[in-house]
Amino acid sequence: MSSPPAVPPRSRARRAPPADPPSHPQSRESPSRPSGIADDDLDQVASLGLVKAVRAFDPTLGDDFLSFAVPTLRGELRRHFRDAGWTVRPPRSVQETQAAVVSAEAELSQRLGRQPDVAEIAAHLGLSVPLVRDALSAEGCYAPVSLDAPRPTTEESPVARLGDVDPAFASTEARLAVLPLLVGLGERERTIVGMRFFDNRTQSEIGDAVGVSQEQVSRLLAGILARLREALEEPVEAGATRQVG
Repeated sequence: MSSPPAVPPRSRARRAPPADPPSHPQSRESPSRPSGIADDDLDQVASLGLVKAVRAFDPTLGDDFLSFAVPTLRGELRRHFRDAGWTVRPPRSVQETQAAVVSAEAELSQRLGRQPDVAEIAAHLGLSVPLVRDALSAEGCYAPVSLDAPRPTTEESPVARLGDVDPAFASTEARLAVLPLLVGLGERERTIVGMRFFDNRTQSEIGDAVGVSQEQVSRLLAGILARLREALEEPVEAGATRQVG
């Protein structure tokens, strides 16, 4: 009777009943684990990492599966944090630098006895100052605080620091449309329009400045406004510029 075919060591390792899986490096109880990702998602990512470790493990090179699996799981979890954990996602270089900057900041604070500045952190890590500054600025991107979150009465709400609606927004489109038309006016006409609508001068003052009577200023303004209005109402092809008649 022939003996059964030999099973390669890697196949035997895959068929073996699994032992207790190694706990993933980012424990739920660990205070350093970033928030904002569901525990079920982390368990699934860690399980997939364990499957990858089992498939990649070669018992002919060593029998310490735990030492091989833990770095694999850690890499899968870190990749998941990098790709799915950021609410506001900065560039990858900033993401990868932030963890190093946080560690360097703590180390330098203990060594120097004070908070290190950006240049000292950059010199310690051998990185550029702008990159370190960007990494420090991205600290709140992982799990930003809600603008509506309750705060102590002595602390100003972030909403209070937000700008209000600029009243000039309503007239921005009109200003952009009228500007090329004003450039097409004559010098005296531009002077009259500028003094009346930008300097808030009276018609008498305008007349004295340009050497005409108040009645003439009134007629000139009416004519200028009529031409501007007519030019604004004319259809213009794409790329063309309105002209004052």
